[in-house]
Order: sequence, then C-alpha cells, then structure tokens
Amino acid sequence: MEIALFILIVVAVFVIKAVKVVPQQNSWVVERLGRFHAALLPGLNIVVPFVDRVAYRHLLKEVPLDVPSQVCITKDNTQLQVDGVLYFQVTDPKLASYGTSDYVMAITQLAQTTLRSAIGKMELDKTFEEREHINTAVVAALDEAASSWGVKVLRYEIKDLTPPREILHAMQAQITAEREKRALIAASEGRKQEQINIATGEREAFIQRSEGEKQSQINMAQGEAEAIKAVAEATAEAIRKVAEAIELPGGINAVNLKVAEKYVGAFANVAKEGTTLILPNNLADMGSMIATAMTVIKGQK
Repeated sequence: MEIALFILIVVAVFVIKAVKVVPQQNSWVVERLGRFHAALLPGLNIVVPFVDRVAYRHLLKEVPLDVPSQVCITKDNTQLQVDGVLYFQVTDPKLASYGTSDYVMAITQLAQTTLRSAIGKMELDKTFEEREHINTAVVAALDEAASSWGVKVLRYEIKDLTPPREILHAMQAQITAEREKRALIAASEGRKQEQINIATGEREAFIQRSEGEKQSQINMAQGEAEAIKAVAEATAEAIRKVAEAIELPGGINAVNLKVAEKYVGAFANVAKEGTTLILPNNLADMGSMIATAMTVIKGQK
C-alpha cells in the first residue's frame, strides 16, 4: 500500500513536471541539461522532467518602458531635463534570453545615450520643434541594436522637455517681446491701410466731383445752346411774321405808326434816364425821319 502511494506520488510529480501550460502571448524558453532546447508556444506543452527546465519566461505583448529622466546638453550649451517612454516587443525569445543579460536595461541605457546624442546636435529652440525627429532618431538607433537581442523597438515618445528656470524666464520674455512686436507691426499696418483707404476714398470722391462738375458744365452749355437756338428761332419766326404782316393791306401804314411810336418813345426814355439831352437838329421834321425809315424798310424788302 505504501509502495503504491509512493508510486502514485512520483507519477503525479512526474506529470506536473512534464506538463507545461503556456499562457497566450507568452513564450517560455526550455533548456535541456543546461543548453537551449526549445521555445514553448502558448498552450499545452510536454517536457522531460528533471532533464528540461524552463529557464526564461517572456511576454510577447507590446510593453511600455518608462525611460528615466536625464539631463541633456544642447548644441548651444543649454541643459534640458528630458524624460520619455519607450514601446518594445519581444520577437525572438531565444535571442531575448541569450543575446543580452538584461535586454530591458540595455534598451533603457541605449535610449538615454541616443537621446543625449540627438539633442546635442540641436539648439534649444530646435529641440521643441523637432520632437518627431528626435523620436525617429532614437527608434532607428534602438531598433538596429535591439535586433540582436530579439526585441523590436516600436516607438519612442518624449514626455517632457524642461529647461532651467532662468531659461524659461528668458524664453517667456522673448515670447512676450515677440508678441508685442507683432502687435505693433499689426497696428502700424492697420494705420497704413487706414491712410491708404482714406487717400483712395478722397481721390475717388474728387474724381466723382470733377466728373459731376464736368457733366454739369456740359449740361449748362447744352442748355444755353438750346436756349440761344430757341431765341434765334423765335426771333426768326417773329421777323417772318412781321414780313408777312407788312405784305397785307395796310401793313405799311402800321409800320409807319410803329416806327413813329418807337421814335417818340426813345426820346422820352432819354429824357427820363439822363441829365444831358442830345437831340437831332431836324427834330421838328419828324415826318421826314419816319419817311426815311420806311424807305429803308422798303429797300430791305
């Protein structure tokens, strides 16, 4: 009975040692008598008890690694406190086990040295603008070195860049001065545009006024011409009417009467308007003067 119980215990221990269940996204490295034998895949695996042993266990998921903060010196001799986060994944369990004693430490140290080298090639202002370039440079350097460690470096991200307090104050003052400069330039540009708009408006107003005056003068000239034309046509019509009236019976007698009235009226007006009166020497012979006027009228006819 005791022997059977002993055998049962031995068998149970043997089974426990022989059966290995590997979780998903994991890989176990098995050594047989101290040498690499196999990398167990997820699921149920059988090994030789007391001959095979699980030497390393690797997680195949993407792993975020916090890179410790460090002081980097830029090209213009400015200190920067830089920290970041690295994402990597084990792709070859065998190389991850035997390629380096501690691939996590190796990746961390290489990330720090590569970051210091990348920042040392840039000036302070460029480090804030070229974060993507720095991240790419770190990933390229790490991925090349980590390939022999069975590790794939996926990406690196700088979490924070912190210059010294004095540099921060100087940068803030520079930013303030730059904003004030832009504000002054914008204000001067606004005043310049305002003056341009005013000058343009005055010029266009002057042109409009001159065009209006020109058109007004043209209209006045055309009106005066039309008026002169109308007066001339009316005068011509009046003369024509007079000529037609003279041709009628008694027309000459009417003309004689009209001339006599004009003659007498002219002397009457001269007597009213002036203090000196000049009279012709044959004033008494008014009839002869009227006859002379009628002779002229008949001659024109």
